[in-house]
Amino acid sequence: MHLEWLHGYWSNFISEVRSETDKQRTIRNHEKIAFTEFEYGIYKRRVMQGGSEEDTSWREGHPIIFPYYLRQGGDGFDREKWGMTGPAVQIRVPIDDTHTAHWWVMCHQKESSTPEQKFEDIPFFQPPVIELDENSQPQYVLLDSNSAQDLAAWVTQGAIADRTGEHLGRSDKGIIMFRQMLEDNIKIVEDGGDPINTFRTEEENTYHGMITEYPRELAAKINPNDVGGTGTGGSVYQRQGMASKYSPILNQRGVEGGEDAEARRKLVGQ
Repeated sequence: MHLEWLHGYWSNFISEVRSETDKQRTIRNHEKIAFTEFEYGIYKRRVMQGGSEEDTSWREGHPIIFPYYLRQGGDGFDREKWGMTGPAVQIRVPIDDTHTAHWWVMCHQKESSTPEQKFEDIPFFQPPVIELDENSQPQYVLLDSNSAQDLAAWVTQGAIADRTGEHLGRSDKGIIMFRQMLEDNIKIVEDGGDPINTFRTEEENTYHGMITEYPRELAAKINPNDVGGTGTGGSVYQRQGMASKYSPILNQRGVEGGEDAEARRKLVGQ
C-alpha cells in the first residue's frame, strides 16, 4: 500500500497536477514481503513484480532501528558502491499524545576539495510543514518528495488515529512484530533491565554500520535485472527525502532536483 499507492499512484497524480509528467514513476506490485528481527530492530524486505530474492530490496532489505529510527543511505564504509551517498536516519520522537518531532539526519561523503567540517558548520534547516491550503486541498507544490508524501499520509489520519476497528492481516506482519517488540522491551524496563539499543559504555557507544538496500540507480548498476531499491531511479535519486531535497550541501554541489527550504516555506506562507 505504502510504496505502490502513496509513492506510486498518488505520486504520479501529483506530478500531473504539477505538470511534471516526466517524473512519472513505474509502479510495480509487491509479490512477496518479509520482516526479520536483528540485533538493533527489524529488517523489512520485499520482492517487486518482475523481481527476485536477488534484488537489493530483499537481499539487503531496509532496517528499522528500535524504537523510532528509520535507517537509510550508505553503510558509511563502501564508497566504491555508494559514491557520495552516506548514512542517513529519520528520527521520530513522540512529544505528547498528538505531536511527534521528526528529524532527518543525512551524511555525505567528503569531497577531496572541501576542508574538514567543523561541528558548528553542520547545516541545520527546517523543511516546510505539509498542511492543507485555504481551500482544504493538499499543497501540491510541496509534495514532490517521498518524505513530503509520507508526512501527508500521517497528518491526514488525524491527531489520534482510531484503532478500535483495526483488523490486522498477513500484510501487516511487520506492524505485529514491531508492537510485540515494543511490548517485550517495555516488560524488560519494568523488570529493571535495559531495552535494546541501550549503550552505556564508551566502547559500545560508537558508530554501528549496517547494510541497507541500494538506491534504484545503484542497484541497477550492480545487477541490471534488479527491479528493487529505494527512490525513483534516475539522476535525482539523491533528492527524494526531505533532508536531501533541501540539503544545503547537495545544493552547493549542484546536485539537481533540490530546493531551498526557507524559500519553499515562504512560498506557502510558513
